Amino acid sequence: MATAVTAAPATSTAEQARPFWRNRALGKIVLLAVVAAVLIPLAHAKWSSGTWPHALTVDLTEPLGNATDWVIDNRDSHPLFLYFFGYISNAVVLSVRGVYLVLLAAGWAGVTAAAGLIAWRVAGWRLAASAVVAFLACGVLGMWVPTMQTLALMVIAVLVSVLLGAVLGLAAGLSDTMYRALRPVLDTMQVLPAYAYLLPVVLVFGMGVPAAVLATVVYAAPPMARLTALGLRSADGGVMEAVTSLGATARQRLFSARLPLARKELLLGLNQTIMMALSMAVIASVIGAGGLGDRVYQALASVDVGAALAAGIPIVLLAVILDRVTGAAGERMGAHDTAPAPWKWGVVALGTVAVALAARFMDRLDWPDAWTLNIATPVNDAVDWMTDHLYSGVPYIGGTADWAAHFTTGILNPVRDGLTWLPWWAVLLIVAALAWLIGTWRTALTAVLAMAAIGVLGVWKPSLDTLSQVIAAVLVTLVLGVAIGIAAARSERLERLLRPVLDVFQTMPQFVYLIPVVALFGVGRAPAVAAAVVYALPAVVRITTQGLRQVDPAAMESSRSMGATTWQQLRQVQLPLARPALLLAVNQGVVLVLAVVIIGGLVGGGALGYDVVFGLAQGDLATGLVAGAAIVCLGLMLDRVTQPTQRRETTGKGA
Repeated sequence: MATAVTAAPATSTAEQARPFWRNRALGKIVLLAVVAAVLIPLAHAKWSSGTWPHALTVDLTEPLGNATDWVIDNRDSHPLFLYFFGYISNAVVLSVRGVYLVLLAAGWAGVTAAAGLIAWRVAGWRLAASAVVAFLACGVLGMWVPTMQTLALMVIAVLVSVLLGAVLGLAAGLSDTMYRALRPVLDTMQVLPAYAYLLPVVLVFGMGVPAAVLATVVYAAPPMARLTALGLRSADGGVMEAVTSLGATARQRLFSARLPLARKELLLGLNQTIMMALSMAVIASVIGAGGLGDRVYQALASVDVGAALAAGIPIVLLAVILDRVTGAAGERMGAHDTAPAPWKWGVVALGTVAVALAARFMDRLDWPDAWTLNIATPVNDAVDWMTDHLYSGVPYIGGTADWAAHFTTGILNPVRDGLTWLPWWAVLLIVAALAWLIGTWRTALTAVLAMAAIGVLGVWKPSLDTLSQVIAAVLVTLVLGVAIGIAAARSERLERLLRPVLDVFQTMPQFVYLIPVVALFGVGRAPAVAAAVVYALPAVVRITTQGLRQVDPAAMESSRSMGATTWQQLRQVQLPLARPALLLAVNQGVVLVLAVVIIGGLVGGGALGYDVVFGLAQGDLATGLVAGAAIVCLGLMLDRVTQPTQRRETTGKGA
């Protein structure tokens, strides 16, 4: 008995000491400290500067400037432009013009009828009614013609994006080699902000519709490629084995098994492609896309909030309807309502033709001017009132201008000054530690190389300025988003109330967010951060709510039976079990914030966003592309620091 009593404390001590000495996080930190102790003195002795050493930078101004000059000099004479890019440009112009003329020929009544009938065929009569109301609202707001211009560009851009993405996804889904080759390319295209796509296409195709369509295609095709590859690669192994055992050829297996099994992913890819194409079509108004985006851009330039809202509402309505229709089609795939009904498509075609012909005979093709509603004046009056009463001079709490100034001086400036004060090797060391703790040494190496590439490109300080804005915006987004997500997860009524609000905010293109923040906060870094917070907040709220709701009910019931309070359940059960969802929320918040912070260069955000905007405005390929490359590296580093994949976690556990 005495021996047993004596041995028990020894065993307990061994169990307590074992996690301490074998703790992976502690081992990683100790090893990193040893490496840093060796390398930092060497780096400090050779490059003692606190900022990134000039000797380690590469000046790309001359080669990129020479490339720009060559393109400009040869754009009208070189065979590559005359017989390749020229044909592509003409094909795009003719295609968009053809769709636009068809829409005009159908008239407002025919287009509205087609939208309602297609929505009815795909998703039922309720969504059909919503589609009809949405298109009628576009006319009432006086935006029918710009809406048709945007819709024509959207149709061609989405068709090309879907075809290109499906081909790439098919290749990646059937070939491991192609999948590994395409993955870093798609990662880069996903991280690169939409605005950075515009400069190269403008340089090759000039300002206008071709550049806008091709920039939209490059931006919107990756989701289709990713989800197509995902659907094909995740096909049920049992089904594939059964089809193979029946002697089916590779082509038969593809068309009879793989593609049908991946239909949900394919429709989700279509949905995401449509949403990204609409977002990019609005941003592409900067390079002459026309349509609703051009109206928003002109209104933003003149700070005409009323005109911007009149053009922004149709954009949101189009986004919501397209999202709902494609989402409903995806939900019905694989459900009981999968039997084809050709007669319904016949009703859609005949109904559209009948309404269009009736409108033509009645000479009602154009939207009547008497049916338009001018909301610009009352909206601008309301904005003026808000500016007079909320912008400054509010008793006790101050105005929005005061909030922006305090946020800039109290948060943005200290974070930026702190990052720029750190020696360059300290920044790399922090990045390495964070990335290694959350992933593996490969994760840390990728993050450090991405951050070092920023210094090599010669944009170290602007990148740290952008990073400070991203950090501040992400912190605000996470505080608000997690709090709202927790409240929504605990109250179904609140979740139902928030759902339409989040839907509108999540489908609204990035460009539109700049309008209200400029009216309320003026120009500067604070408005850019505010727009980024509003843009990223819906995704964080949704992911947090979903993660908390998916916590095992048995764990919740067990904690409740042990007398845990609501706060204890949340802190000790729900949040730990929802850790993967919370990490995903952080990752998505970072990616979305980075996208809008860059666009914030239009409203005085400065840093890399300003460089991208300046490069586009001046046709300066060197400035724009270097800033774009730095944005990609910054996004890659933030992705590695905030979101380890399942493969990295598994590798880390087995190391």
